Amino acid sequence: MNKVVLVTGANSGIGLALCERLLSRDTEGLQLCLACRNMQRAQAARSALLASHPTARVALLQMDTSSVASVVAAAQEVKLRYNRLDYLYLNAGIMPNPQFDVRAFFKGLFSSRVVTMLETGEGILTQKDCVTADGLQEAFMTNLFGHFLLQIRELEPILCHAGWTSQLIWTSSGNAHRLAFDTEDIQHRRGNQPYSSSKYASDLLSLVLNTRYNKQGLYSSVTCPGFVITGLTYGILPCFPAFIWTLLMPLLCLQIRMLTNTFTLTPYNGAEALLQFWLFKQKPESLDPQAKYHSLTSWLSNNYTQPRKMDVDLETSEVLFEKLLQLETEVRRKM
Repeated sequence: MNKVVLVTGANSGIGLALCERLLSRDTEGLQLCLACRNMQRAQAARSALLASHPTARVALLQMDTSSVASVVAAAQEVKLRYNRLDYLYLNAGIMPNPQFDVRAFFKGLFSSRVVTMLETGEGILTQKDCVTADGLQEAFMTNLFGHFLLQIRELEPILCHAGWTSQLIWTSSGNAHRLAFDTEDIQHRRGNQPYSSSKYASDLLSLVLNTRYNKQGLYSSVTCPGFVITGLTYGILPCFPAFIWTLLMPLLCLQIRMLTNTFTLTPYNGAEALLQFWLFKQKPESLDPQAKYHSLTSWLSNNYTQPRKMDVDLETSEVLFEKLLQLETEVRRKM
């Protein structure tokens, strides 16, 4: 039986690289659906995939995870097309108006925290968030709440079925920090790290989803692509022309790989951990719900995946889940 795979944020970066790698492994064995905000870019991505894999079944779905109405409409369309989903890759995400603290970066280079800083960006990255048309913080809505509405509140009927298992695979980040998240401010309205907060929240949500839905055959896992050079990366670096970073970054990162293997550099490498959930062909219940599966690249450019324990706890994740349910009720009243 063919597997049905839906990938959000699939028209570029990690999402597109994942789709390419999935089709390279199993063109005939899956139905692939690219859920994207920009349909022109989505069509270009589909054309590129079909050029490499002419017999592949690749469908498009318009969905903007920063819009409640768009998520709900897209979910209704998915339920019309498919009677089940085997893999749902929750990959769409943004880092709004990122700022790179150059002074903190150079100070960190000569501290005992240098490896942690290079791996996670802790202490050197901040963002300035904005509010969506639904009155929600954009990073929170795009990275977390839009996916929450999609997977649990809308697609539960085709994700939870007797007789087979379905998997949620989150694209999280090494920049997901407990200190950036507050259960009294889950949208991170008062802070300057909305990206980190939303990614940590996705780690928490994955944990509680397993406790609530495993018995219904739905399993959730978290991945981290490592440090990948994309348009987003250039947006957070000091203000030199992009072509200079294009020339310098690979050389810098190869040197940094001597300290840490999280510098995967390319979307292809960054998709390694996401791909493993397809390749393992193992029972999802054998995966550790408290682990984040990291894409890693050795100094010799060999890709591999490694699970690392997340700094999460079930009590906090349950609090988050209940607050998301409350927020969903409020949002739907306004629709």
